[in-house]
Amino acid sequence: MTPISGAILTAAEMRRAEEELIASGISVDMLMARAGKAIADAVSRFGGGRPTLILCGPGNNGGDGYVAARLLLERGVDVCVAVAGPPKSPAAIRAAKLFTGPTSTLSEAAPAPIFVDALFGTGLSRAIADDVFVPALALAKAADFVIAVDLPSGVSTDDGKDLGALPADLTIALGSVKPAHLLEPAAQICGHIIIADIGIATGDATKVAARPKLTAPSASDHKYSRGMVGIVGGAMPGAAILAAEAASRIAGYVVVTGLEHSGPSALVRREWVDIAADQRIGALLIGPGLGRSTAAIKSLERALETVHPLVLDGDALSLLDAKMIAKIRTRTMPTILTPHSGEFSRVFGGLAGSKIEAARSAARACAATIIFKGADTVIAAPDGRASVMRATSHWLASAGTGDVLAGIVAGLLSTGMGPYGASEAAVWLHSDCARRAGVALIADELATYLPAAIESCL
Repeated sequence: MTPISGAILTAAEMRRAEEELIASGISVDMLMARAGKAIADAVSRFGGGRPTLILCGPGNNGGDGYVAARLLLERGVDVCVAVAGPPKSPAAIRAAKLFTGPTSTLSEAAPAPIFVDALFGTGLSRAIADDVFVPALALAKAADFVIAVDLPSGVSTDDGKDLGALPADLTIALGSVKPAHLLEPAAQICGHIIIADIGIATGDATKVAARPKLTAPSASDHKYSRGMVGIVGGAMPGAAILAAEAASRIAGYVVVTGLEHSGPSALVRREWVDIAADQRIGALLIGPGLGRSTAAIKSLERALETVHPLVLDGDALSLLDAKMIAKIRTRTMPTILTPHSGEFSRVFGGLAGSKIEAARSAARACAATIIFKGADTVIAAPDGRASVMRATSHWLASAGTGDVLAGIVAGLLSTGMGPYGASEAAVWLHSDCARRAGVALIADELATYLPAAIESCL
């Protein structure tokens, strides 16, 4: 078992991967044996040999539970199976016959300290019937520790919706992470997540955002070669300062407009026309504290006309109109948009599908990289690549933290990183800074943790 990482597969993608594996000569029973062993190992590890109740559904998820029950019984664990319905798939029927321990109906099952949810798992698209959900939930609440097989029963695999779920303390993702392991609200229902390798081959079109690999400056570097960021100030200078402080930790040179003498002494103040014309600018950031005045609109229009790689955040996103989005599509240099859910809705409307699918659609629509922020931040590129970062700290729900992220994005983009790589790395660094900052953080503190976060990536 490995920490959460790697590819993210939808229910359909997982079915195809399993079918390909079966076509190669691996039987369903062999896959079920691998999954069952992973479950039994997790129960042994986290349950410490305590009495265990395994709730088995009628499909292959239930079959995995029967295999785990048999193995635990062989290991001397006091294990009982609660049957939510007779097994229906051939492999599940065979697995159930091999379990010789005690079984009971769901309504008659006695609680146990360890409860394993092998009821439905991946692929559920509707709420669990009350005659199953109510007793199952009571057994889960009576347990000291709840383990879900693949997914907690009652969450929607592909979009993370809560259909009426059994919350878990630990979820064993079989073969690969699914969208619901990362997307809210299901991610919170999953508890701690581990991956059980059952031999599934996975792609990388959608993946878990990983620790980036960064490079320290060399002896030949100077302030301009390390990247130059231009930041457009506006009505609320504090937001631009937060972004500038973050960018300064990464880029070698940061120039700003409209801040007068506010912020770190290392910041260089320039007029907008000078920044727009400076060919050394590796990334231009506009939006933090920009305001929504006529002057702000003109600044945004000017930014879209520049030949610099561009990051749009905050007020810049709120000011975008159809004409500006059309301009983004025709820009020859990379553009990155960093909307939270409200800004995303204003710019793109109600796009269909999961948060991952919506971010992908938005990236294609405007030919730009999208950082769709939240507790389940999604990064999407116009070519279809996407990654998801599960937040390490919900204390990031605080004013100004998005400005810091925008500054990190601009800093990395200015160094020559591609827009998708810079976005993914920035989200990871931002999340790591929040983890290091701890509880009750404020945005002003985040940039002070960037050196340690960056060092961990060298």
